[in-house]
Amino acid sequence: MARSEGGLKAAGEWQTLRSVLPDFTGKTVLDLGCGYGWHCRYAAEHGAKQVLGIDASEKMIDRAKDMTKDDRITYQVMDMTAIDQLPDHYDVILSSLAIHYIQDYAGLVAKIWDRLATPGTFVMSVEHPIFTAQGKEDWVTDAQGQRLYWPVDRYFDESSRETDFLGHTVKKYHRTLTTYLETLLHQGFRLTNVVEPQPPEALRHNEDMKDEWRRPMMLIISASKDAQ
Repeated sequence: MARSEGGLKAAGEWQTLRSVLPDFTGKTVLDLGCGYGWHCRYAAEHGAKQVLGIDASEKMIDRAKDMTKDDRITYQVMDMTAIDQLPDHYDVILSSLAIHYIQDYAGLVAKIWDRLATPGTFVMSVEHPIFTAQGKEDWVTDAQGQRLYWPVDRYFDESSRETDFLGHTVKKYHRTLTTYLETLLHQGFRLTNVVEPQPPEALRHNEDMKDEWRRPMMLIISASKDAQ
């Protein structure tokens, strides 16, 4: 994938995600589902004093370690649902395109709340509910293969979906926009940003991106844990 090779600048949602990230200066940061560690390195480059990236994939963690030359960053093979086992609290917890793989979203949000310092910031990006609802994550086309529309079906059926991703069947969990937001509010978070990112203006005439203005693909949410 382009984002795997080109990093953050190759991710279509990066400009939007970057705009809602907090000031990392002097902060401790936890990245859930860190992959190759792009966001970990960005946080360190922008002043974070300590960053921990976790991912359930040992191959991802090995690659992240190979790409990182910063003593402030450490990586650990760990499922994000096990963060209640971590001994520390973090000023910032972030997760990019990973939480839709987790079945127990409310349980994870509770664990994030517990691991987050007060005050603290939580930022996540997930696949948009309109993108995940029907399940196949593919356009409806005509006989000539032209894209007619994006199907939205089973929107309120919050269950697993299986889709093809780079030749592999992948299980994800669809949630409504209400569930994503209300779960955070019920936990005690204060919402600070809810954004449906569009591709950057510079890519508007890119042939590969021309359909990305027809439906939202991602959802970005930032929330604060404030002192009571």
